[in-house]
Amino acid sequence: MSQVPEALFEGYPTGRPLERQKALVLGIANENSIAYGCARAFRKLGADLAITYLNDKARPYVEPLAKQLEAVLFEPLDVQKPDQMEHLFERIKKTWGRLDIALHAIAFAPKEDLQGGLLDCSAAGFSLAMDVSCHSFIRMAKLAAPLMSGEGAIVAMTYYGANKVIPTYSVMGPVKAALESVVRYLAFELGPKGIRVHAVSPGPIKTRAASGLKDFDQLVDEAAKRAPLGQSVDIYDVGMSTAFLVTPYGRRLTGSTFYVDAGLNIMA
Repeated sequence: MSQVPEALFEGYPTGRPLERQKALVLGIANENSIAYGCARAFRKLGADLAITYLNDKARPYVEPLAKQLEAVLFEPLDVQKPDQMEHLFERIKKTWGRLDIALHAIAFAPKEDLQGGLLDCSAAGFSLAMDVSCHSFIRMAKLAAPLMSGEGAIVAMTYYGANKVIPTYSVMGPVKAALESVVRYLAFELGPKGIRVHAVSPGPIKTRAASGLKDFDQLVDEAAKRAPLGQSVDIYDVGMSTAFLVTPYGRRLTGSTFYVDAGLNIMA
């Protein structure tokens, strides 16, 4: 058997691969959030965390989770409020002086536009969904990039409905398609700075955000039956897969849409 040169492994960590890394996580609403699964994975692998909450109503649900994860920063963030994201990044710069990982797991569309079908989606509802779910990712990346000197990783959460029609996904399908395109273009623009950009596409998971989709429970059940692995994924499956992408083990990967769905995406 040929010997593998040890030099091939130089630059890859041992032990906890995110040790001393600084990670920002946007989008935790409660313990069922995909963002929470990612935050737990990042912390398990050694990262220090900055966690946000939407508003005072959401804070009691998120704050205990932030304490459990020993978050260094716990800040409000409503991406619709002017200057709030800028304030968050000022706090990160003042506290850490840098950022290694930024995760965006925020999406929203008005219920009447989400459940009414794309033809009946209002211009205001479409614009709001695009701003919160897509353009806020660009704004986050613009603020994060200057703090990622030499290398870093930025991740968005998407869904299979960006590429194939999921009848109940409605306006969010085109919005997530735009988000995946944004990921590719940002990967191109930020690549020379050593910053990697990915979209992670989980299979259907019962979260608070998903509860706004019509017949979502049926979608979850059907997904588990159709997936090659014959089961659903959970927030921790997504968390550990996302963690892999942001570790040095994924240092030559960028611009991808990374499916974590038990293989569902390959099925006709």
